[in-house]
Amino acid sequence: MFFQDLGRVLRKNIRDFGMFIALFAIWVIFYITTKGLFLSPRNMSNLFNQVGYIAVLAVGMTLVIVIRHIDLSVGWLGGFLGAVAAIMLLRFGLPFYLVIPLVLGLGIVAGMITAYPVAVLGIPSFVASLAGWLIYHGLLGVVTSGTGTIIIADKIYNAIGIGFIPDIPILTNLTFHKLTMLFGIVAVVLYIYNAIGSRRKKQAYNFEVLPNSIFILQMFFVAVLVLWITYKLAQYNGLSWTFVIVLIVVGIYTFITTQTVLGRHIYATGGNPEAAELSGISVKRITFIVFASMGMLAALAGILFSARLQSATTTAGSLWELDAIAAAYVGGVSAAGGVGSVVGSLIGALVMISLTNGMQLMGVDANIQYIVRGLVLAAAVIFDVATRRSAK
Repeated sequence: MFFQDLGRVLRKNIRDFGMFIALFAIWVIFYITTKGLFLSPRNMSNLFNQVGYIAVLAVGMTLVIVIRHIDLSVGWLGGFLGAVAAIMLLRFGLPFYLVIPLVLGLGIVAGMITAYPVAVLGIPSFVASLAGWLIYHGLLGVVTSGTGTIIIADKIYNAIGIGFIPDIPILTNLTFHKLTMLFGIVAVVLYIYNAIGSRRKKQAYNFEVLPNSIFILQMFFVAVLVLWITYKLAQYNGLSWTFVIVLIVVGIYTFITTQTVLGRHIYATGGNPEAAELSGISVKRITFIVFASMGMLAALAGILFSARLQSATTTAGSLWELDAIAAAYVGGVSAAGGVGSVVGSLIGALVMISLTNGMQLMGVDANIQYIVRGLVLAAAVIFDVATRRSAK
């Protein structure tokens, strides 16, 4: 009975569970092929740091694809705004607490500029954002001309990219990062509390819920996974500020997309723009909001990347948009629009970064790495088409 229920749940929710299964399989394969090096505390910490700027971009790109558009400008936009942040810090002498909101504001403006020809003039987003891709690429070259690299000396700003949260100054005899473990335990408790609460609400309205055995298994699996990851990170330096920012972004956007009217309007627009307009939803307004959000997250990605490198370079932003698009599709967003989740985009980013990180540890040629990542992206899109057809 248990295995019948499990098979039925997996078949019915294959889009949601497929990406988790893929990530688990990738981690197991690289654990074996690298003789445990891939899942070592040091490499796990490096992996979660590397995923930062791509995960942030993937969150924004997921919403853009959900409303049936694309934004190719975000890569060079992020690189350009990272350079703008460096210039504000170095040449203008502005403090980091002013630079960060100013750069995020510039990202919002840039996103709205991209949205205008799409929402008002009806120009395809591919063309409008491609123009932005060229413009921001040129602007990045202009602001970094002469030096090629702008060194960032602000230690607090750089800590965003290379720093870790402080530990609790008690029980110093313990060899792991205690605050990270505490966060992991709190996260598990909150997850279980919210999962049980959500299940009870669904049952109150006679909505379909998972069988008890599968529900308990799901909570157990998530709890073990979260505690295992946090313990691995705690064995090195603990949670990085980069990943804390990623978790905050994912948490905020998950709340917006699942618990607010704006979130419902975004998915309604992606599901059927014409019907959404007839029902009173302003598709133009939603387009502006989503692209402005994408611009802001591109700015945040630029900040994270420049802080991690402690500099701004002419190559910052190269292929970021493709990595973000790939992460969004691998994370379950549908090319047809209307389907996708913020958590899925984070998992998709982890899948793509895990592939790159694992193959680098194995010494795989860079050209082969691109081929493998391309095959994974193609498989994700084929999987999306196949599941949509089977649903019909």
